[in-house]
Amino acid sequence: MNPAPAAYPPGYAPPAAPAAPVAPAVSTATPPGLAPAATGPAVVPDREIRVYGHNNLFYWWPVWAVGFLMAGLTFLDGHVMAIAPEGTKVEQVQPAANCKTQELLVPPPGQSIPPASAKSDDPSPRLRVAANNNYGVIFAGTLLLVVMITNFTLRGLASVIAIAGIIIVSLFFALLGWWDSILLWLGGVDVRMNAGGYIAIALPLFVIWLFSTFVYDHYTYLIVTRGQVRIRQNIGDGEVAVDASGLSLEKKRDDLFRHWLVGLGSGDLHVKTGGPANLDFELNNVLFIGPKLNRIQDLIREKETAAQGASG
Repeated sequence: MNPAPAAYPPGYAPPAAPAAPVAPAVSTATPPGLAPAATGPAVVPDREIRVYGHNNLFYWWPVWAVGFLMAGLTFLDGHVMAIAPEGTKVEQVQPAANCKTQELLVPPPGQSIPPASAKSDDPSPRLRVAANNNYGVIFAGTLLLVVMITNFTLRGLASVIAIAGIIIVSLFFALLGWWDSILLWLGGVDVRMNAGGYIAIALPLFVIWLFSTFVYDHYTYLIVTRGQVRIRQNIGDGEVAVDASGLSLEKKRDDLFRHWLVGLGSGDLHVKTGGPANLDFELNNVLFIGPKLNRIQDLIREKETAAQGASG
């Protein structure tokens, strides 16, 4: 049996139990003037940087791009072309008294539309062409401009002078009112192409451009890692590995026509290595050459800092 609780005399209060110790409060607030630590993901440095050069076919992308555009505009123009023999005349006839006048193509005697040599079950015209020749003039001008850009190299001040000269001559012709006569003369030449003609040029060129830019050009490269550089100068050559300590990279002066007008910020890179290999060559038409050079310099600087720390 449990013992009965002890009885206290009247007016007597039992002593209070001792209070439990209270742990001191710990403040979690950030001290004034001290920014909280960042919790975002850490930036991972580059382990290797690959640099690819490109051949001059890379600059031909405006030709296939304009070709596809002109083909689409020609198809949407809604006109077709009839193949008629030389000497065909347009005559107006009225089938009945209350009918509207119609125009007919009348070929010379003994010939037909289309010519007898054309093999088709349906003689109706179906070649898609535009009503004006502006599309053909634009495509021909783009083709000639790309040919000029990819074959004439003007660097630095020379390219600036060439662009300024083109602008000045254009404004001079406009002030004299010569452009109307020039365009009228070009219109007399009547540069015209059907939609299939644009596609026949643009589509194969686009496929070749894709293969050249993303497959063929990737067989020659420069790969920079911490302490080592791997190089392949030509297709079929073996890969050469050299020490990165003697690496020298120099960006050559820009050609505003090639590198900025159609090159999307590309540039030519002069590469020189030290050591027994002592390679000296150029990687032409390197895309985004500025950011890549900065990343390579950071990678080499990081390697040198690590080497100094180890020796210290």
